[in-house]
Amino acid sequence: MERVPYLGQTLTRWEVGPSTFLALPEKGARLMNWHLTLADGSVRDVIYWPEVPSLDEIGKVRGGNPILFPFCGRTFDHGDIHFWRDENDVRRPMPLHGLARQGDFRVTRLDERGFSAMFVPGAEARAAYPYDYEFTVSYRFEPLALFVELSLRNLDQKPIPWSAGHHFYFTVPWTEGRTRADYVVAIPARATVRQDFEHGQLHIGPRLGAEESLANKDLIDVFHTALKSNLVVVGERGTDSRIRLRLGPDRVPPKSAVVVTWTADDNAPFFCVEPWMGPANAPEHKTGLYSVAPSTTQTFLVEIDLK
Repeated sequence: MERVPYLGQTLTRWEVGPSTFLALPEKGARLMNWHLTLADGSVRDVIYWPEVPSLDEIGKVRGGNPILFPFCGRTFDHGDIHFWRDENDVRRPMPLHGLARQGDFRVTRLDERGFSAMFVPGAEARAAYPYDYEFTVSYRFEPLALFVELSLRNLDQKPIPWSAGHHFYFTVPWTEGRTRADYVVAIPARATVRQDFEHGQLHIGPRLGAEESLANKDLIDVFHTALKSNLVVVGERGTDSRIRLRLGPDRVPPKSAVVVTWTADDNAPFFCVEPWMGPANAPEHKTGLYSVAPSTTQTFLVEIDLK
């Protein structure tokens, strides 16, 4: 583990076996990059990070793993975007993907295998999400894997709602000379839904196979739900090279859990596979909205490993 300067900030770099991880725990608890040094000395990028001029707006950078908290995606209140309504029937603002990805964090653990960082809500976050809580992001790095846990501890006298998630930007293609069409994703979903970005409602999504090419445009902005297994696999055709994601410790995750697939355009050097506790706009439609009772803690665990 070492500290390295980058664009006026100080990153932490971990080398664990063949893997190198780069993160800025104090800003969004952001894991920025994960790359692998192969036996022939070449480097395989696993989690993508772009060249950027500044980290002043790190929440908007399309790379790494933005943390989505307290809610994922776009929230609506009676058709109005970027709002939600709390348990007291008060309308409150809520930015796209919540508050954490652009927020400040305090490091509570930093060691040779990862870190934990606690969200420090500012005035905007307190107005949008007016509870007394501790939200912590914890990473553990392994030679060919990572584990990341989101933890919400309720310090309040009333239940706290949440529906958090991750926005992993995976480098695709990860082998020179390949294209996105050379990669497939296998998601064990019984159903898909999409969100109406004008009003926030959920509608039936496209019918997809058990395995789909990442070049299939029907994958864009889709919530894969009713998962039969917690294992999602992204693979390179004709090779054994795989990225495997697991949602939680149980073989079958909760019914409301979703995996989101998205990319920016045909030429983007990344493809996002995003494990969420529930679909977007959870505070309004209640699917995937969890409640943390006073003096209790809930967690959301995701594991990624490489083959």
